[in-house]
Amino acid sequence: MANSSADRHLEDLQEIRSLMERSSRFISLSGLSGICAGTFALAGAFITWQYVHHDYAGFIWNIVDQVPALWFLAAVACGVLLMSVVTGIFFTTRNAKRKGQKIWDASSRNLLINLAIPLIAGGLFCLVLLYHAPALMAPATLVFYGLALINASKYTLSDIRYLGFCEIITGLLASVSPGYGLLFWAFGFGVLHIIYGAMMYFKYER
Repeated sequence: MANSSADRHLEDLQEIRSLMERSSRFISLSGLSGICAGTFALAGAFITWQYVHHDYAGFIWNIVDQVPALWFLAAVACGVLLMSVVTGIFFTTRNAKRKGQKIWDASSRNLLINLAIPLIAGGLFCLVLLYHAPALMAPATLVFYGLALINASKYTLSDIRYLGFCEIITGLLASVSPGYGLLFWAFGFGVLHIIYGAMMYFKYER
């Protein structure tokens, strides 16, 4: 009888803990959105690789001579970002509805705010690198993205923290490997996202 009462108390505590976690963490991030973002990133990296490899616009790391290439790369990056955001919103909204969680509440606001701060800082820093050390832009995007994920992880599933650490390590490796920035970028934003998304999908969504 005592054991039965203890079990009920334990179940009640677990339920309370689950409710508190649901109220403070946004737990509806979709693994499918990570897979899509990774796929788009790999496609963007491949298009960029082809553009550079065939030297369509005299691509060299000189600010004056690379203006056409920068416009091309900006268009590719914006396309990847836009498609990733659209699919991310779609799959996350669908996942939230399945779990009965609001898509916009205090937890999702905290998640976005803590994600945005390092991303905005990193974006501004990359604009500075564009004129002083453009070869470090790819490593910088990976490092700041990793920092953003770690910063936001306390408001969502903790698994995202490990992706953040992997992104930072990839960015640091890219910073000491001149000439391989695009490959590291493809691995960080492409391969790692696909692996992370698949793990999240099989762990939480199936």
